[in-house]
This record gives sequence, structure tokens and C-alpha cells, in this order.
Amino acid sequence: MGAGTSNFVIRWINFLTMLLAIAVIIFGVWMSTHHDSCRRSLTLPVLGLGAVIFVISIIGFLGALKSNSILLWIYLVMLCIILVAILVFTVLAFIITNNGSGHSVPGLRYKEYQLQDYSSWFLKQLNNTKNWNRLKSCLVKTDDCNNLPRKYKTIKQYKSAKLTAIEAGCCRPPSVCGYPAVNASYYDLSFHPISSNKDCKLYKNSRATKCYNCDSCKAGVAQYMKTEWRVVAIFNVILFVVLSMIYFVGCCARRSAARSHSKA
Repeated sequence: MGAGTSNFVIRWINFLTMLLAIAVIIFGVWMSTHHDSCRRSLTLPVLGLGAVIFVISIIGFLGALKSNSILLWIYLVMLCIILVAILVFTVLAFIITNNGSGHSVPGLRYKEYQLQDYSSWFLKQLNNTKNWNRLKSCLVKTDDCNNLPRKYKTIKQYKSAKLTAIEAGCCRPPSVCGYPAVNASYYDLSFHPISSNKDCKLYKNSRATKCYNCDSCKAGVAQYMKTEWRVVAIFNVILFVVLSMIYFVGCCARRSAARSHSKA
């Protein structure tokens, strides 16, 4: 790759990533003004990511524009650190999400989840009282459970529904309890549970309680997190490949800048 071509490509790549970084930062600012504590908890990571991308892009853009080998060295070192961080995070994400899967229940289209099936990292995070109280407050505010009666008007529709992991774990008692469903949000708790599962006694029909204190709810959240982490991990693999190509172009631009500087 020629000197002019590599500098031209890296300038435009970093100009586009600067625009991306600005969009990420604006999104982070919007999140900080949102009243939902679930979204606010992600504000700092989003702002941090946007700021890092912006700084690296500025350095790479200026380095290629001025053919400055020092700036390009700094750019390549920072990009290398980002690549290593992405690689480490992706490997850990695949390891952490390797365990855990749902259990089929006769007569139901959805699966139920058990907390002990998941990795020790998930168990540590979800069994931490502070972490779970924050997550629980988010779950109560969402409409996952409250929308079930509107989505499923009859018991037949409800029993044939394909509930999400959170709906199956947090909005209803485990099937082993044997509580008959009156509708999609109400169970007859006058029946004595046929299982010793502690979640059977923790479930309440109250909108603020449901099964939010149950291990089945934590397992549902773990399954949701596992799915999200897998998506992020796959995205990171793609990002790693793209950044590796940018790193290669940056190396070409740095060598070209070094040769230009030595000839001057």
C-alpha cells in the first residue's frame, strides 16, 4: 500500500469513527437525563466508550493528515490496547456464557430456568444483595409482567404462549409449585404447593412482588444476560477484525510517515 493511499484511507476511516464517537457521546448524554435508573446505570460506560473512540480517532486523523510518525505511533499503541481489551473481553464473555440452558416443561412452549445451571460469575453477581435490589427495581418498573394480561386474554392463549426468560422466571411461580393460573397475572395461592421449592412461598400476585425475589427470576435474568453477552461477543469478533485491518493500514501510514521524515 502506497504512502498516499494509506494516509488517505486512515484519514477517512478516523473521520467516520469520530462521527460515530460523537453519536455515542450524545446517546450517553441522553441516557444521563433519562429518569429510568436502569438506563442511567449504563451512562458512564457509554460516555467512556465514546470518549476513547473520539480521542483515538483524532490522534489517527491528525497523524495521517500531517504524516506525523509520533502521533501515528501513539495511535497504534492505543489501538493495540483496544484490540487486546476486546480480545480478552470476548474470550471471557464466551467462557462466562458457556453454561446455562432452559428446561422444557410438559404442556408449555417456553422453558424454565434454574439459577444453579449458570456460571459462578453470574451466581456471584445475581446473589449480591445490592446488585439484585437494583435489578429488581428495574424489573418492577418495566411492563414485562404487567403486559401479560393484555397480551394473552385467555388462559388457553397464556398457556400456549412462548414467554421470554424474564417473563417465565419473574412473572409467574415455577411450574413445580402446582398453583392453578386464574389468568396471565394471577394464580390461586390457596392451593398448597406440591413442591418444597422455596420460590413457591416467595411468589405473590402483587404487581410489586410477583416472583422478583425468586431464584427462578434470577435465572431468567441470567439467561437474558447470557443472550445479550453472546450478541456483544459476536459483535466484538466483527469489531476486532475491522480494527485489525485499520491497525494494518495505520502501520503502513506510520512507515510511510517515518520514511518521509527520514528523507526530509
